[in-house]
Amino acid sequence: MSGQILNSVAAELAGICAAPVSEDDRSRAALHVLDWAACAIAGSVSEQAQILGSALRDEGAGHCTVIGARSAPALSAIMINGALGNVLEMDDVDKRAILHPGPVVIPAALAACEMAGGDATAFLDAVVRGYEAVIRVGRAVGPGHYAYWHNTGTCGPFGAAMAAASAFGLKQGQAAHALALAGTQSSGLWQTRHDPASMAKQLHTARAAHAGLLGARLAAGGFTGPLEIFEGVQGFFAATCPGADPSAILAHYDGDWRIHEVSFKPWPACRHAHAAIDAALSIRDAVSASEIAGVTVETYSDALAFCDRPRPQTVLEAKFSLQHSVAVSLLRGKPQIFDFEPDVFGDPHIRLLAGKTAVETSSDFNNAYPARYGARVTITDRAGKAHTANVPDALGDPENPLSVGELEHKAMALCAQGRISPAMAARVCETALALASGGDLEDFVASLPAAGIRGVV
Repeated sequence: MSGQILNSVAAELAGICAAPVSEDDRSRAALHVLDWAACAIAGSVSEQAQILGSALRDEGAGHCTVIGARSAPALSAIMINGALGNVLEMDDVDKRAILHPGPVVIPAALAACEMAGGDATAFLDAVVRGYEAVIRVGRAVGPGHYAYWHNTGTCGPFGAAMAAASAFGLKQGQAAHALALAGTQSSGLWQTRHDPASMAKQLHTARAAHAGLLGARLAAGGFTGPLEIFEGVQGFFAATCPGADPSAILAHYDGDWRIHEVSFKPWPACRHAHAAIDAALSIRDAVSASEIAGVTVETYSDALAFCDRPRPQTVLEAKFSLQHSVAVSLLRGKPQIFDFEPDVFGDPHIRLLAGKTAVETSSDFNNAYPARYGARVTITDRAGKAHTANVPDALGDPENPLSVGELEHKAMALCAQGRISPAMAARVCETALALASGGDLEDFVASLPAAGIRGVV
């Protein structure tokens, strides 16, 4: 192996990700597989899924799984599967990297294992290693990158490449080239959030997964990339990460793998709105709706940058609205998938309360972010009395975790949204969780809905 390979950040990252994966790590990975699968099943009935499937239909048949559709060649399959998990905004998130690992890494690990004949252990190991790579890069890029670039789209290719490299059994040098080739394809601009009709956010996750798998396939065949992709004078950090240090990718962390630090999302809204939702739910019984004079949400500045929308006009805008999310939580309780549909965000009672909701930044939450996603909600009643709830960590974060049972409940609801029967949804849960304890990868794949097979009752 050349000195160039050994001395590059990409090669050192590949070395870090080659570490052994334990049974406990695989058990954690299986939870994320379940969460992704349920999100993707729900997304498989979306307009985005239909358009992507139609656009890629001419690519022909293949042997890689596509959720809700017929099997396809690997690179076509991963474009569709890579989009599905993000459609409903319920995918997992690393709060410090501010990105969603699941919808990018897991489709890459699955397609690569199907290509290479990998078993459940190989699949979960690939997931763990892919999460490690994408999170390390995401945590290093800094706020200057996140200001313009969608971290899931731009950092995701590195995670997908590492997952595929693991599944393919690539050596450290080959894996470094896979990372380099994936990184040079990196893309995804936040301009998409300024157009409520844009579907580009799902294209970002699809392309990230595709870029990683393609990079690993090419590297396996001897195709080489720019090994100083991170630290080079015209590399990823120089081009897109002002003020950030690529060596931060190699930072020392307590614990073996970052996957244990990833958060699950209980609510079908932008993660930046979740702490406010939690706070609203905790005090919704303190004041009757008719007695609410006003509501104030205090949180960190990024939450306002992404989610200050008092009058959402589309489903996507509703999911990215602090005001709507809090109004729903106060008036209807725990937000459900349908609570972000037009008949709800257009409801005059929801509109009225959202209009009474002020949002502002708080230095307390700004100083703790992004290590902690917190919010404070204060309801003022007509008599002038204030009722306040403070949530320092959103539900689903490692500091405020969801139980396995709660994750299964979420998965069942998402599967119902994806129009599969309770029995079929239960089978998805069973086979996903069994992957870490002797379950068969083929059983998990067989539990997923295919073209014309949904098991609706």
